[in-house]
Amino acid sequence: MSSPLLESTVVVTVTYNSSTHLPKFLESVRASEDAALDVVVADNHSADLEDTTNIARENGARLLALGENRGYGGAINAAIAALPPHVTAILISNPDVELGHGATSALLAELAADPQVGSVGPRVLNADGTTYPSGRQLPSIRTGVGHALFAQVWPGNPWSRSYRAESQGSDTRRAVGWLSGACLLVRRSAFEELNGFDEGFFMYFEDVDLGYRLDKAGWKNIYTPAASVIHTGAHSTSVESEKMVVAHHASAYRYLEKKYSAPYLAPIRWALKLGLAARARLYTRTGRLG
Repeated sequence: MSSPLLESTVVVTVTYNSSTHLPKFLESVRASEDAALDVVVADNHSADLEDTTNIARENGARLLALGENRGYGGAINAAIAALPPHVTAILISNPDVELGHGATSALLAELAADPQVGSVGPRVLNADGTTYPSGRQLPSIRTGVGHALFAQVWPGNPWSRSYRAESQGSDTRRAVGWLSGACLLVRRSAFEELNGFDEGFFMYFEDVDLGYRLDKAGWKNIYTPAASVIHTGAHSTSVESEKMVVAHHASAYRYLEKKYSAPYLAPIRWALKLGLAARARLYTRTGRLG
């Protein structure tokens, strides 16, 4: 991958009490490419802001202290809006991710090869080395309801398998409905055409919604196993699992409400709202989001 592409790329991450994870993330960014990558750390009013500030400074990253918690999408939007005009691609990543060698270059190759590619996602590995299904199909009412009802009690159910595109395998480069916001590269022109993430999603489903809107606007979402990263886990949600489970289900409803907005679908939306609220209550104690 030529250096001009890397020079026009910036890495953006969002922190919320994430200072313990940030050093490894920034170290992996430095080690992942032969050329240096600029990094912006957007902080959502963390209690450990002083530590985050020091870590960013020590690693040559720029800190954008937002002074309030804008949610994941809101923080990413603020960081991208502040980037200079020459930046044409943004690698969006959680701070509990470690980039594999050459990951950004492999993702950029997809943008360079096809001007209609709006976003590209890597193979996302769990801490134990297994592959997380990061490139999925857009949830429909059928697959969404089936996945919601059976994912925890029947992991291999056909609705979850369809939603996670398991039949296509993790070794296959392919177009997908959406890509995990844990780590994805976006073409800036495509991202800004859609006004970025919908900030109505405080947390969860902002990546699903982005994939849906990119696809609807004629852009492609591409999953490529040529790039890989390790995602160590949802560190910032574990301490407030009850709130996060509720937020997850609220965001799921917002996505489905937007996708199925026709007036004649109102009864279905009401049923979905009731069902998701009931499911949120059911899983509040476990914090397991499927």
